[in-house]
Amino acid sequence: MLKTESIFAYVAKITLTLLLIAALVAAALALVNQITEPIIDRVNAEKTQQAIQIVLPGGYEEVITDYTDETGLVTKVYKGAKGYALEVTPAGFDNTITMMVGVDFEGTVLGISIISHTESAGLGAVAAADNASGNAFREQFLGQSGSVSVSKDGGSIDAITNATITSRAICDGVNAALACVRTLEGGAA
Repeated sequence: MLKTESIFAYVAKITLTLLLIAALVAAALALVNQITEPIIDRVNAEKTQQAIQIVLPGGYEEVITDYTDETGLVTKVYKGAKGYALEVTPAGFDNTITMMVGVDFEGTVLGISIISHTESAGLGAVAAADNASGNAFREQFLGQSGSVSVSKDGGSIDAITNATITSRAICDGVNAALACVRTLEGGAA
């Protein structure tokens, strides 16, 4: 049988070793984060600019910082000559979906673009896919006004097969953008 002192020394040695390993891993992660953060920020800014170009022809002229959003989903508003591009973040099946919604001054959807998501591949991810199914899903929103909902909820949007939660989330984002534009345009839109 081991003496009490040797057990204490053994536990202390293991604890210090694990603490040292954890400190080294934390330092390595901090270094990697410091190196990759500017790159990730640049890529995200490029994705945002591309999304704005997709949903708001001609791009934007100014960033609106004074807007009302009762839903809490609108994170940024860009105003251009043809309307607004609104960044919204509805909750999808797996996590938040970041998307851009273009809305003209009359309150009509000009387009939507999914910037980032973590929806299930082959299911909710179809909403962002650059293929026939993804394009067909997103095109349903073009020209919509007022509010939108999936057909299961009495609306005109056909949900993605087996991805009703994602489809509803996209509708929530579009509705938040439409409501925000109505407020910005003084209720006229």
